Amino acid sequence: MLSSSRVRRTVTAVAAGTATLTLLAACGGSDDTADGGDGGGSSAVAAVIKGLDNPFFQAMEDGINATATEQGVDVTVQAAQSITDTTGQADRLTALAQQDFGCYIVNPISGSNLVQGLAQVARQDVPIVNIDSPVDADAAEQAGADIATYIGTDNSDAGAQAGAQMIESIGSGKVAVIGGIAGDVTSGARVDGFTGAVEGSLEVVQTVAADWERQRALTAATDILAANPDLKGFFAANDDMGLGIARAVANAGRTGQIAVISVDGNEEALQAVADGQLTATVAQYPYAIGQMGVEACVAATQGAELPAEVTAPVAVVTTDVAQQALDAFPAPFQPFEDPLADLVE
Repeated sequence: MLSSSRVRRTVTAVAAGTATLTLLAACGGSDDTADGGDGGGSSAVAAVIKGLDNPFFQAMEDGINATATEQGVDVTVQAAQSITDTTGQADRLTALAQQDFGCYIVNPISGSNLVQGLAQVARQDVPIVNIDSPVDADAAEQAGADIATYIGTDNSDAGAQAGAQMIESIGSGKVAVIGGIAGDVTSGARVDGFTGAVEGSLEVVQTVAADWERQRALTAATDILAANPDLKGFFAANDDMGLGIARAVANAGRTGQIAVISVDGNEEALQAVADGQLTATVAQYPYAIGQMGVEACVAATQGAELPAEVTAPVAVVTTDVAQQALDAFPAPFQPFEDPLADLVE
């Protein structure tokens, strides 16, 4: 979490649900938008996020929309066609950058795919709030973009929490790790966090990449189980792969005998934890990330100074709290520290 020197406030996330919002037409703001920021005077917010084919980003959109309604600001959310649609996402930001917005929220697919749009936004001299996946520092410099704040999960810590839960679940023995795309920064941080946490307690017998995909993880886990009949656990860098691993474990008739722990906390994974198919998921809260992104924009357009970085909440969800997490989904089921809430007037 953030250091104690930063402004803090414990808040309960606003109720889940996507609101219907008024979208601004190109090149114009509505009559009721308040002055704010250093740019064109609009308080409207534009958000460009990853593909809504993934439930993680669907929940993020819910958080953006609901918080915009709560804060009384107009918001336009644009998303890529898929989580690999780098060109399509870049085109969406470029189009939005030609309109009158007082703040932009960006959730880039890669560190550099939004450079062209960011360059256009930078010329408007309005705040840019970066959420979930960081814009590469060199790419931001190339675009002349000054990122007002970055809001995202500490992925190394999420992996470490999964490792601690794995030790608690199995005590000792052999485990395997299935990561996302080879070389991906997020996957690498989660895998490194996990392996660092279990070092000296558990033996990691194999680490493979399954490209964030359920079917690939199912196939990889099936092969690993065949090669390691004494395996006691799997760690997956996201829930989709975790669910594929759980299927492989079930196919082997070993559900309940082999621990499967993943990261994300999407609704299907929470249900799988409740049903005993997954041992645990380290729930990120994309809803809260979207929520705080809007809060950051509102605060920035009001002239507040934002912290350079805000760590989004995570929580380990095991069977005993899975229903509580499901009931609250997509909002966090526990209060969390939000240093941006007190900055909003």
